[in-house]
Amino acid sequence: MPDPQNEPWPLRHLVLRTPRLTLCPDDDAGLYELAALALRGVHPPQEMPFLTPWTDQAPDDLVRTTVRHFWQARAQLTAADWSVNFLVRHGGRVIGVQELSGKDFAITGEVSTGSWLGITHQRRGFGTEMRAAILLLAFDHLNATIARSGAFADNAASLRLSEKLGYRTDGTNTFARRGTAVTEIRLVLEPSRFVRPDWTLQVDGLDGCRQMLGL
Repeated sequence: MPDPQNEPWPLRHLVLRTPRLTLCPDDDAGLYELAALALRGVHPPQEMPFLTPWTDQAPDDLVRTTVRHFWQARAQLTAADWSVNFLVRHGGRVIGVQELSGKDFAITGEVSTGSWLGITHQRRGFGTEMRAAILLLAFDHLNATIARSGAFADNAASLRLSEKLGYRTDGTNTFARRGTAVTEIRLVLEPSRFVRPDWTLQVDGLDGCRQMLGL
């Protein structure tokens, strides 16, 4: 393991492990695998869980914009404004992505999350497991005091997942999605309300990332 003080991108050594999943900050090889996963489907065509309908794109555009989106997040990461996208693997294969972001985190103690799974990997408990992993990292290892999320009112699966983990509603927003008004339900979670899993998260390589995340 390189000296953390001299490592230009310490996030590449960060690994989270749950009973079934491994979560690592995105790398180029994994991003191409993620883009291929997106091509195979993320949601039924008649549904749209995202504000920006990126999954509506033609296949070539979808691959390019998916990879560029994550490259941009990496390039713009600073200690005061960061977004870390963890590629989620099961059995060594990428099955989705789990985002953790913080703005002025050292001052606010607040993080936000977002995620998606390939459609063939849904309804198997992976979404709950990967969100629980990122919340354990945030609350127990980064000392976050608030975790925020959100989902559209017609995304019942995401809302159920958040409810299961202890989130409470925190108001609504109205957005235009595919040319139609849609309600987003804001969600918030404090450590005391977090419904913890019955397993322990294994975290490796975090110490070298603390300065990068403003800690």
